[in-house]
Amino acid sequence: MKEFSIFITGASSGIGKAAAKKLKKRGHRVYAAARHTEYMKDLELMGIHTHFLDISSEASITDCIQWLFENEKHIDVLINNAGYGSFGPIENTPIEEGRNQFEVNLFGLARITQLLLPCMRKNNFGKIINISSMGGRMYTPFGGWYHATKYALEGFSDCLRMETAEFGIDVILIEPGTIRTNWENIASKHLRETASSGAYKKAADRTALALDRRYQSDHLTSPEKIAGVIERAIHAKHPKTRYLKGRGAKLSVFMKFILPNRAFDKLYRYILS
Repeated sequence: MKEFSIFITGASSGIGKAAAKKLKKRGHRVYAAARHTEYMKDLELMGIHTHFLDISSEASITDCIQWLFENEKHIDVLINNAGYGSFGPIENTPIEEGRNQFEVNLFGLARITQLLLPCMRKNNFGKIINISSMGGRMYTPFGGWYHATKYALEGFSDCLRMETAEFGIDVILIEPGTIRTNWENIASKHLRETASSGAYKKAADRTALALDRRYQSDHLTSPEKIAGVIERAIHAKHPKTRYLKGRGAKLSVFMKFILPNRAFDKLYRYILS
């Protein structure tokens, strides 16, 4: 098996950390970055190189990439995993919060990709794995800004795949469903804060409770399973362009595909009530 040099963002927890561990165990050279470096001590003990990265900061991004190339001549695989979900009524959510969602979930990802593409083109090989969500192919109430970033990431990835194919570069989307991570804590917290009073409070409270119930279930998909999907995509000679995996993912996207919009709207308002 060929040994790859791999760079992962958002590797301090969840899917990013699970992927870093799995890929290191497979014998790859793994570089991991995140804001909370204190949560990556276990990765360092495994021989994984770690570094601070605030993906919303240009200075932090360029510093991290400089560090990366001080340790590696080239990167074979980029796993753009850093991101978060902030829920709230569109009317009530500050525009600055919407901008931050895009900075973290799209623009920071795009900047890192820009900086690593030249070495991939030079080597005529590379795999760019963007961690999207089933939320990039369906939608829910009060998730407007989050879904907007993931829909944008889907289109961004499709265009990038077409542009870079002639250089031997694969662009792959991983679209997780309901995963056992701290994603829900952030989404639910923001939803309650932005809808603490006013016209949307009643519906937002119901949605927050529904999110709490869903993410407290014993049947959530583990981050390790998504890490396994990432591993398969890396080693596949001809990887899929999209991997839809995790609890509820295939069913939700299928229902979005077959139902008229208003019927899907009604279904999800019922599910999240």
